[in-house]
Parts: sequence; C-alpha cells; structure tokens
Amino acid sequence: MTGDSSLPFWLVNVPQNRWPKQCPDFLVNANAKDRGILSTPDIEYNRLGWDDVKSIIKSNRIDRFQRVPSDLRRYWEYNWNLKSQYGSVMNFVLQERLRWDRKDLLPKGPAPFADSGDIKILYNDWPYGIDLKIVHLVVWTKFNLEDDPATDDLTAKARKEIEDFVESTFCSRMPLGDVIWFKNWKSLKSVHAVEHFHVMLFDPPKAFIEEVTDHDIPLSEKISRDGVVSADSNA
Repeated sequence: MTGDSSLPFWLVNVPQNRWPKQCPDFLVNANAKDRGILSTPDIEYNRLGWDDVKSIIKSNRIDRFQRVPSDLRRYWEYNWNLKSQYGSVMNFVLQERLRWDRKDLLPKGPAPFADSGDIKILYNDWPYGIDLKIVHLVVWTKFNLEDDPATDDLTAKARKEIEDFVESTFCSRMPLGDVIWFKNWKSLKSVHAVEHFHVMLFDPPKAFIEEVTDHDIPLSEKISRDGVVSADSNA
C-alpha cells in the first residue's frame, strides 16, 4: 500500500469539486499511521482475506487492522460530529446504538453471560478493510471482562467465558473455522466505558446475522457517501 505523494493526505479520495481549502478540523490531529492510510487512493488498497484476518488475531497483532482509506476519513468525520452533538462517542453508543440507560449499566446476571439482558450484539459500525464476505460484529456487555494488568490482555478465566459464549452463540450455527473473536487492547479501544469484544464470521447466512443482531444495520451503510455525515442518520 503506497500513498499519493502528489496530494496532501486530506485531499486524497475526495472529489476535486469538494476539496476543502485547508485540512479539515477532524483530521488536523491525525497520527502518522492514519495519515499514511489516508494518503492512499482507495483503488490501491488491498483488503485482507480471511486467512490474513485469522493470522492477525491469532498473533494478537490487532494494531495491524486498518480501514479502507475513504472509510477511515468518514469514520473520523463522523466521530468529530458525534462529539459535538453528544459530547462523546461513548454517549452516542449508549443512547443511540445500545439504547442502554447510563444509570442501568449494572449487570443483572449472577455471572458473565448469564443474563441475555446484559448483552447486545451489533454490527461494527466502521469495519476494517477486509473481505466483504466477512461480517464484523461487536458484542457489548454490561459486565466487565477481567484484564490482567501485567499483560494488558484477558485473564484465562475471562477468555474461557468469552470462548464458551462464542461457541454456543456462533459456532453452534457455523463451521468452527469460519468464526474468530478478539478483544482490543485498552490502548486501541475507541469506546472505553462500555465493555465489548469483537467477533468476525466468514460468509455467514444473512438470516442468522439478522437474528443475532435483531436486524441491526451498521452506520457506515446508513450514511450516504455523497452527503454530509450527521449523527441523526442513526435514527
């Protein structure tokens, strides 16, 4: 993947008739990694295949996941607008995606995954640049999944709890080799206050995804690529 050095990163993948006169506020603080991605024309971006995805997750190199350059731009612009309207991405997720009351985030179940009301499965609103046959879901929970502070990774107990849930919810309905999960390191989380982990499925039946997500639609599909992004588009 190579960048287009003939244009500043904030103009790449933007139609010329929509070029801003200066770098948009939502991209001013983009780090070196994101600037490199944003400098890449979409046509030069290579999506990761299923084997690549599994290799990244099994080696715990979650930082290697990237979004398609134009999707990354839309992601930053949308989040910038969310913070203006809701105060934070976390507030938006709670109010509009999870529809959980901040005052009611204590788990009802006696143990993790014991009460279905403590869990919600939704699409990842801004999926990575992966094979379009791969469905990326996020499992949100009202209970904590215990981390080992020494490793910034899950404890063995928490890992077993997640694996049991993934097996009963997803692997019971799909081939074992077509299901994989991961939990972001704390340093990579975009939403810190609500616990969550990720599940990726290769070419799952549409009806199954509609069932487990309660017919959810990711924000990236709701927002027109040609329009100005708005938090109201989630309604």
